[in-house]
Amino acid sequence: MIFDPSLINSFLQFLTGFSIVFLVVLWISLILWTFRDIRRRSRDPLLRILAVILSTILFIPGALVYVLLRPGQTLEEEYQRNLEEETLLQTLEETPLCPGCSRKIKNDWLVCPTCRTRLKKKCISCSKILDLNWEICPYCETAATGYHRTNISIDDLVSQNIDKVDYKTNTEE
Repeated sequence: MIFDPSLINSFLQFLTGFSIVFLVVLWISLILWTFRDIRRRSRDPLLRILAVILSTILFIPGALVYVLLRPGQTLEEEYQRNLEEETLLQTLEETPLCPGCSRKIKNDWLVCPTCRTRLKKKCISCSKILDLNWEICPYCETAATGYHRTNISIDDLVSQNIDKVDYKTNTEE
């Protein structure tokens, strides 16, 4: 078997050329990957430029350093996390509190079980729960009597025995 030195030389040139092309493609792909990744993770233009320069100059070690130092979450993941936090905060803020004792109450309670503060009232016609400040039932259009003083003059108030008037329910004791 005779080895032709030109065949070995050609094979080594091909292998060298292939290795150089492979390394150039790898270098360019690392730069592009770094650029795309930092764009998804940060809005800071200076940080974007520094990340691309780091991977451009230092090649594979630069890409490894970038992977270690890059922000942990993408902008979309951070946005989703912020939405979840805002939803939780909004849920906590929407929980109604008793005006008397500031404890959490449920929307369908008529009276606070802790301090006995009147929270809602029932419609006299359909028995649905109404807010205290409603003057008419929105379900059956019945006037919600007994909780608001309307059409009363100052003279009528003065002529009545004020000590015996319960202003909350508009009934005399």
